[in-house]
Amino acid sequence: MEVTLNAFSQRVKRDVDARLAQALDQLAGSGAQLKAAMHYSLTNGGKRVRPLLVYASAQAIRPGMQEGLEWIAAALESIHAYSLVHDDLPAMDDDDLRRGKPTTHIAFDEASAILAGDALQAFAFELLALAPLAAELKVQLITHLARASGAQGMVLGQAIDLAAVNQQLDLQQLERMHRHKTGALISAAVTMGALAAGANAEQCLALEHYAEAIGLAFQVQDDILDVTSDTETLGKQQGADSSHNKPTYVSLLGLDGAKAKAQALHSDAHQALAQLGPAADTLRQLADYIVERKA
Repeated sequence: MEVTLNAFSQRVKRDVDARLAQALDQLAGSGAQLKAAMHYSLTNGGKRVRPLLVYASAQAIRPGMQEGLEWIAAALESIHAYSLVHDDLPAMDDDDLRRGKPTTHIAFDEASAILAGDALQAFAFELLALAPLAAELKVQLITHLARASGAQGMVLGQAIDLAAVNQQLDLQQLERMHRHKTGALISAAVTMGALAAGANAEQCLALEHYAEAIGLAFQVQDDILDVTSDTETLGKQQGADSSHNKPTYVSLLGLDGAKAKAQALHSDAHQALAQLGPAADTLRQLADYIVERKA
């Protein structure tokens, strides 16, 4: 990341992590093991890409805008954390390493991981409901997050992913899977930030095109790194996709073809932001980061 994006990233992470920590501390009840597993899953590292997109999207519409963004970003990160906890379970991808640390079901146990994921999903919507935002806006945000994370979005993508093991998918089918599994929540982050800042229909459409491009680019780069990087750098098992016999952009397009695909999507993302001017520079830097990252 460039220096300006680094500074932005650190500030957003600080604000969002503080909101998550405060909200977790206020959880009622005596479920110490559940609370510990939730905390572990939420604070186990991570790039906080979705929170960054919330802030950057809002500020592309209304520079300097801050009101309520940490609540929206925290909700998205909670959904993302829940998805990773469940994705790592033995019944799903059966991974024992996430962000360089034991996955939640290894650090605790399988039942605790399932329950922590369940609780984090509900926690996300509680954060939105409690956010200091107008009631009408909160309904919009809750609706967007529900659609993006459920049977029309991320969960559908996970179901397609599981069904694709040992199957041959064409490029269109692979993209459909990842538009749901990875792209839906990334798109929700961009849209929710824009809505909070009062974006109009034309601005939302431009940001939607941007989000679709970076959502796919994120997954293409993941597939490239699964081949070209190593376990220590990735913080998760290198080569996991091939070991599970899952279709990837590299397996379909080859390594050079996948790199070209990532660059094309990167170009599409920049083009989508043309009408938004310098206020969208952080979104442009995030697009650069997504296709240049090494982990």
